[in-house]
Amino acid sequence: MPPDQIIYVVDDDEAVRESLQWLLESVSLPVRTFASAQEFLDAYDPDCGGCVVLDVRMPGMSGLEVQKRLAEIEHSLPVIIITGHGDVPMAVRALKAGAVDFIEKPFNDQTLLERIYECLEQDRARRELRNYRRVLHERMQHLTPRERQVLDGVVAGKVNRTIADELGISGKTVEAHRANIIKKMGASSLAELITMCITMGLMEKGQEPPAE
Repeated sequence: MPPDQIIYVVDDDEAVRESLQWLLESVSLPVRTFASAQEFLDAYDPDCGGCVVLDVRMPGMSGLEVQKRLAEIEHSLPVIIITGHGDVPMAVRALKAGAVDFIEKPFNDQTLLERIYECLEQDRARRELRNYRRVLHERMQHLTPRERQVLDGVVAGKVNRTIADELGISGKTVEAHRANIIKKMGASSLAELITMCITMGLMEKGQEPPAE
């Protein structure tokens, strides 16, 4: 697990907090515990990965409210809801709002650990994708204005001849620009460039790619 991932436990029940802290530390997982939702939100660092194990019913701000606050943050963490038997309808609402799972108290330690590991992997994958997108956008900054125009044509699914006619340049010039774009973006082929554009949100999956 990356060193910058933390499991945040938010529960007003001290016994639950201590039990979860012992469980997580026993398998070498870094954990921080909080007795209230506000205490957690005050300490939460969006730049740090991990996941949140969140009690659904707490005095003051409920788990659902915390989940809503987290959803408003650009890079929020996966959430696991822990709940008492009478709070299942609230937990279902939390699932519909994006929680990964809800687990009823008293919970099975192994089940909870498995869900936490799944959340940590999900968080890792999300952050890797976010970092990759940032790298791609940084590479795009090195494109010349004309190369960006050609890329816009590629993204729109236009063939070289159409791009050339629209820009008033020759087809061979379009080919040269496209080759430069592929090189600057670090792609090995047009197909990989298209995949990069989809990753950046410039194209949608299933959109017709331009002809070679």
